[in-house]
Parts: sequence; structure tokens; C-alpha cells
Amino acid sequence: MPRTPDHATRRAEIAEALVRVASRDGLHAVTMRSVAAEAQVSLRLVQYYFQNKEQLLIGALQHLEQRSHRRWARRLADLPDPPPPRAVIEAFLLEALPTDAPSRVFHLVGTSYAVLAMTDPLLAAQPFISGVDRLEQQLAAALADARTAGELAEHVDVMIEATRLVTLTNGLGTSILVGQRSVDNAVAVVRYHLEQLFTTASAPRTAAR
Repeated sequence: MPRTPDHATRRAEIAEALVRVASRDGLHAVTMRSVAAEAQVSLRLVQYYFQNKEQLLIGALQHLEQRSHRRWARRLADLPDPPPPRAVIEAFLLEALPTDAPSRVFHLVGTSYAVLAMTDPLLAAQPFISGVDRLEQQLAAALADARTAGELAEHVDVMIEATRLVTLTNGLGTSILVGQRSVDNAVAVVRYHLEQLFTTASAPRTAAR
């Protein structure tokens, strides 16, 4: 009997081909034909799973987000149980940096999508873009746990601090991609900021004389 095609696997293979084209040649170079050639399948097959280029872009966007979630899960799985709040926060921030080949591809293509989404409402509405908001919520929850555990001062605004951490890593990630600074330097900046946050913010205040 002929094998029934695994549609989820086939869609993922086509989406992964788009990611390779975009990371190598830029998102502007992506076409239905270029993705078909990269995936070594027919144009008709690509059109079967994605009716047009916009659907193909959205499908690849969803594929990138799923791949990112798996990377987050692997990092968190390596932490002690229960994980210390600071370790959770550091794991999130380090995963948000392009520190190796897979994460570099993710960030390079993700940044291209973000720029394209500025003028494309359909892309802007996709989960990958709103995922930054979810990351801030997760960081804020971890910071709140740290504050409850006495590792942060009561006056720390966890939502504002979460936003600051996300924008810090976004800026550092871009600076790595353009060659402004090394991965080691960016990681050192993240860890320096965390050291200041967890040491200075939780230090007891001296009484006024």
C-alpha cells in the first residue's frame, strides 16, 4: 500500500526550506519557486500546502516560533527542580541572544520578519510578533517569584524591569548580528546587569543619618 504523506512533517520541511533561503539570501529573496527548489520538491507541492507567498511566510513564522519554544524548553529542563528564579531569568535572556548557528538563523530571520511586519498587517498579527509580549510576561512572573523569595527589593517594578531586560537583549542580539560586539561580550553585559539587579536591588537600605 502507498504510504500516506505526513502532512505536518511536509509542511515543516517546506517551512524550514524557507528559513534556509531567508537566512542565506534574505527574506526579500523568498519566492514560492526558490523555496520549492531549496526543499527539492515541486512548485505544485508547495502550493498544495501554502496557496500563496503570504501563507508561506506565515507558515514559516509559526514554524520558527515552535522551534524557539523547543529551545526554551530544553534550557529550562536543564535547571534544578524547582528552578531558582534568577536561573530562569538568565536562561530566558541567554536564549534570546544569537549565541550559536541555530539561534543566529532564528534571530536573523525573525528580525527580517519584524521589519516586514511594520508594513504588513497580516504578518504583524501573527504569534511570532506578539511573542515578545508573552516573553515579558514570563520574565515578569520570574521576577515576581524572585521578589517573593527576597532576592529583589519590594520597590522593583517587575513589569518595567521585564521590559528593560527584553529591550536589552534585543539590542544586544542585533549588535551581535551586525558584528558590533561578540557573543561573549553580549553575554557578559547580560550577566553584569543581572548581578546589579539581584545584588543592588536586594541590598538592605541603610538608615538615614
